[in-house]
Amino acid sequence: MKKYFPFLDWMFNYKRADLSGDLTAGLTVGVMLIPQGMAYSMLAGLPPIYGLYASTIPLIIYALFGTSRQLAVGPVAMVALLISSGVGALAELGSTEFISLAILLALMVGMIQLSMGVFRLGFVVNFLSHPVIAGFTSAAALIIGFSQLKHLLGFKIEGGKVHELLVNVFQNLDKINYPTLTIGVLAIATLLIVKKVNRKIPGPLIVVLLGIAAVFGFNMAEVGVKIVKEVPSGLPVFGIPEWDMTSFKALLPTALTISFVGFMESIAVAKAIQSKHKNYEVVSNQELIGLGLANIVGSFFKAFPVTGGFSRTAVNDQAGAKTGLASIFSAVLIVITLLFLTPYFYYLPNAVLAAIIMVAVFGLIDFKEAKHLWQIDKRDFTLFMVTAVGTLFLGIEEGILIGAGLSLLMVIYQVSNPHIAELGKVPNSEQFRNINRFDDLIQDKEILVVRFDAQLYFANLSYFKENLQQMEAKKPQLKYVILDAKSISSLDSSAVHALHDLIEDYEQRGIKLYIANAIGPVRDILQKAHIVEALGAHRFHMRVIEAVNDIKGRQEAFDKTYTLQTNG
Repeated sequence: MKKYFPFLDWMFNYKRADLSGDLTAGLTVGVMLIPQGMAYSMLAGLPPIYGLYASTIPLIIYALFGTSRQLAVGPVAMVALLISSGVGALAELGSTEFISLAILLALMVGMIQLSMGVFRLGFVVNFLSHPVIAGFTSAAALIIGFSQLKHLLGFKIEGGKVHELLVNVFQNLDKINYPTLTIGVLAIATLLIVKKVNRKIPGPLIVVLLGIAAVFGFNMAEVGVKIVKEVPSGLPVFGIPEWDMTSFKALLPTALTISFVGFMESIAVAKAIQSKHKNYEVVSNQELIGLGLANIVGSFFKAFPVTGGFSRTAVNDQAGAKTGLASIFSAVLIVITLLFLTPYFYYLPNAVLAAIIMVAVFGLIDFKEAKHLWQIDKRDFTLFMVTAVGTLFLGIEEGILIGAGLSLLMVIYQVSNPHIAELGKVPNSEQFRNINRFDDLIQDKEILVVRFDAQLYFANLSYFKENLQQMEAKKPQLKYVILDAKSISSLDSSAVHALHDLIEDYEQRGIKLYIANAIGPVRDILQKAHIVEALGAHRFHMRVIEAVNDIKGRQEAFDKTYTLQTNG
């Protein structure tokens, strides 16, 4: 039961000593969620109240069905931007239709994630490599940050792509509302200072309170400072999202993108935090189920798609969260806010919400990772940059598709072009090593020793044969080829056919093939495919040195007819 209902594990083993940490962490994260939820709702193109709706039921559902005990689920900037760009292409931001589609999107994301979890498809996200995710995240952070300039500068900015937006800003600098800009800059400065002093201090709440006080006290709404105005009070009413097949098809690409990106963001931070705690395990497929149920049930209470957030999870852990009860406490605080505190947000300036978003997302720009990749792997650096540039100039969904495509191409390239090496004997030993990595290795002009470091199958057969031919060409007196098969994990039918062809070709050319170090499963295939019969059992050896000794006739006590065992 605990496998499917993870909360049973911490609930029945709950310690009184954990309560203070859970309560403190829950209230701290709840206080962060109030302004962040409203800010990310605005970023998504929805009225601020929907950010609070998304911070209640989903948190409780994840706490019950998720495996991480510190992950803080709720609205996040990345998902909010995907909602804005995906749903924004179908309906006007903030309109009734837009809101309806955003809620339907939560249901679709939940269904996709739940299905992936049930059918154990969590491995699919592994096709998005770390450089791709880092590049996508960095570019998306820039897009999110620049999208808030309209609220920070106080005038409407046209242009969808970053370069279009910046051009529009520079062309309309005379329209800046300086009271709005002053509030935004001071809010950013305050957030950065508080973040540097102590991350546990609820900086977003502080700037929200100061912003409300400034607008109300100095009547700044009269000089053009945009404010949130009326925020409805009360809890969201249960209702099944409206949908039709046309909307479903139109939203499907966005739903798939959010499902993958949201899960990757969530599982990355969940595993990072879990590494500090050894009393539980984060299970990827159960995480998909937990997030999926959180989004499905949340959609019935007017929530837009949610996932685990980096900053809130870090604060949740630092504040002492021990179990999922911390998230439930956060949700309770949001419920209290919805019932009694929403009227106090009337004078909240949009510039403050923009500042909260900008400070949160600019920390996601990974300059260190770009520098690190440049130093250690130019290929991964290229993946990072192409994904980042593609996301910046083409769009969010296009960027992640480019990244996913590049990741798959890289996987295909690597499995099609694995490492292959010619080996030489280390002096005064029985070991063989790569001749391109070690000096003074002993090589025999009549013997070629080759090691292939991958499974041998249809995708890399051409590469294997081409490299083998190049090595053979360097040994005009070649009489023997020894295949060191210790790194070959399996053979498919195409590889079997290729080996038969190779044996036949070698026989015609007067070359004998020996195989050493073959593991049990590979030996099984070689026997069933009659390759052992074609070569003769005496050409199979446990080690390369034994094959060499056999060839040179120096083997005295060793039984040439090494029996191929089917286990081991």
